Amino acid sequence: MEKSQKTGFIMRALNGIERVGNKLPHPVTLFFIFAVAVVILSAIFSAIGLSVEDPINDGETIAVKNLLSSEGILYLFESAVTNFTNFAPLGTVLVTMLGIGIAERSGLISAALRGLVTSVPRTLMTAALVFGGVMSSMAADAGYVVLTPLGAVLFAGLGRHPLAGLAAAFAGVSGGFSANLLLTSLDPLLGGLTKDAASIIDPAYAEGINYAMNYYFMFGSVILLTILGTLVTDKIVEPRLGTYRGSVKEDVTYLRPAEKKGLWGALLAFLVTVAGVALLVVPSWGPLRAGEENFIDTPFLGTLVPIILIVFFIPGLVYGLITKEIKNDKDVANQLSETMATMGAYIVLAFAAAQFVAYFSESNLGTVLAVKGAALIDATGFKGIPLILTFIVVSGFINLFIGSASAKWAIMAPVFIPMMMLSGYSPEFTQLVYRIADSTTNVISPLMPYFAIVIAFAQKYDKKVGIGTLVSTMLPYSIAFTIGWVIMLLIWMLTGLPIGPGTPIEYTQ
Repeated sequence: MEKSQKTGFIMRALNGIERVGNKLPHPVTLFFIFAVAVVILSAIFSAIGLSVEDPINDGETIAVKNLLSSEGILYLFESAVTNFTNFAPLGTVLVTMLGIGIAERSGLISAALRGLVTSVPRTLMTAALVFGGVMSSMAADAGYVVLTPLGAVLFAGLGRHPLAGLAAAFAGVSGGFSANLLLTSLDPLLGGLTKDAASIIDPAYAEGINYAMNYYFMFGSVILLTILGTLVTDKIVEPRLGTYRGSVKEDVTYLRPAEKKGLWGALLAFLVTVAGVALLVVPSWGPLRAGEENFIDTPFLGTLVPIILIVFFIPGLVYGLITKEIKNDKDVANQLSETMATMGAYIVLAFAAAQFVAYFSESNLGTVLAVKGAALIDATGFKGIPLILTFIVVSGFINLFIGSASAKWAIMAPVFIPMMMLSGYSPEFTQLVYRIADSTTNVISPLMPYFAIVIAFAQKYDKKVGIGTLVSTMLPYSIAFTIGWVIMLLIWMLTGLPIGPGTPIEYTQ
């Protein structure tokens, strides 16, 4: 009876999340609503004379600007285009995706993932699946459609429960989305929003923020999540599922000779490309070194976007030429065009988000809200670890309703980054905490865009699989990843280790 009550409660909670989430407007509509709300609130708060002391310049005050005044309305019209074209994540994401798009559409990403998980010993299969899932974030969402069904196929082919393989891959792809051994498109995407939000409080500090701000921590997270995902799969999920008694049999598809040859060629191209970049950075005469003694001060960190483009583009091109997926320049142009075509929804979202972020900054609502919020935090004494844990809980809960990492961060960054800066935490650290919360609840969010697709993959092996089945299967991963990541975060905080190149945890004006 007790078990059925718990099951009933979980299902009711999931159904409630699904109902509420389905009633939310599209993210584009949501941003336009927020933009209009900022305009209206700016008029209200300006009329009542709301202001705060300037946190940077002593003795000066910052008042809310009325965006419904004559000057404000003129600004709304004059800035519409520049708000969009100057929106930091727009150009960085589109440029990055050109390189990643070639690597994905030539077949390099898919072959690399399949090659990884089919070439390891049986005893390491689970770890390879989780690791491959985490690393798949380099190709945006490719892991969901490539690795998740492949995990089920591999486990079935080895006589193991296919849903355990599917769960292991899904945990790596979704739960470890923020982590990677390499910089991915997520780094400049979130980093641009972070820089914009930080400029509300300290434009000079924001200018020095680099897109590799979370790299050290996320590099270490790959190892942590691989270990945790493997243990959860082998010790909890697969024993709970028991022996697979379904009728579906699978034969594992290994790489073709042409694909293997292409992978070796791509690896060589990658090494040559990295060596070429190193020649621009490491020697004192290197253009990207600019004679700087301290590596952190070199121009290199500010050129990561085109470097990511090159590092993905060249190996992807070489792979495509070897496997004949790319025969001439027209194929390259077509694949680049196809990649940009898939970014249409993001471009529309970026336009709406750009207006909201710009209005929030221009009206001074961001600064005023940050100062008031920081004062409230200071008055209540709510700082340190409790504050960080609360932020993780809030971000993770919001993620259950809004799946897009960039859409949530575009809403949250202008509010939380200035507030956390005034509470003594760097923008880079705040972004890191957000990335942890956003990833760990992906695997249990019914509104995550690929959740329904994963259910469809699972129903191939068990027709009874539904939302509740998948969430109950993935919940141990979410709990383990959250606990493990939080412990790792606390160690970083207590030891004061840098979370990325030149990026401290604390913010000092």
